[in-house]
Amino acid sequence: MMRSNILRPGLVALALFASLAPVAAQAEEAIFAGGCFWSMETDLDRVDGVTSTTSGYIGGTLKNPTYQDVITERTGHYEAVKVTYDPAKISYEKLLSAYWHSIDPTDAGGQFCDRGPSYRTAIFPLDEAQRKAAEVSAKVVAADLKQTVATQILPSATFYPAEDYHQDYAKKNPGHYNAYRMGCGRDRAVRAVWGDKAQMGLKPAHS
Repeated sequence: MMRSNILRPGLVALALFASLAPVAAQAEEAIFAGGCFWSMETDLDRVDGVTSTTSGYIGGTLKNPTYQDVITERTGHYEAVKVTYDPAKISYEKLLSAYWHSIDPTDAGGQFCDRGPSYRTAIFPLDEAQRKAAEVSAKVVAADLKQTVATQILPSATFYPAEDYHQDYAKKNPGHYNAYRMGCGRDRAVRAVWGDKAQMGLKPAHS
């Protein structure tokens, strides 16, 4: 018996519903350098819409750098964090705002107690739209603070994930991390720059 080419009404309705169902937004990525990647990871992990963060190295001349290579301050790498986020929940512009308000963008020599080239702040846009948004946001920050912004907007480069023991460091080693962060004075310094706009530690980190 030949099969009928006529769809049953129920199947037609199902096919129509499937065609109208919303398509989940594809995850997007962003890369920021903001001093110690333990702290950047911790701060950005707390932002609604961020689904994961990865500590790593970017911007240097050595391929596959290790932490021991980078801390010599001779490879040119930045400690950085790659952020994966849901664009349906947070825009890149809002992610930029969270980044700016968790660092001191006027410091050209590092961040807080961490000094040297690898601890400088920088934004690494992954496409033209991100680059333009970063440039606009930098001008807004400069006007808001009435100071020169030292944070650079640099061409995208290969991002090398850091060693496993650096990933989620604050969660794995809370005692050591909290002592480091307090001793480094990061929260106090960020609040001194931004006041009530500071965005570190405002919400519990998601698991």
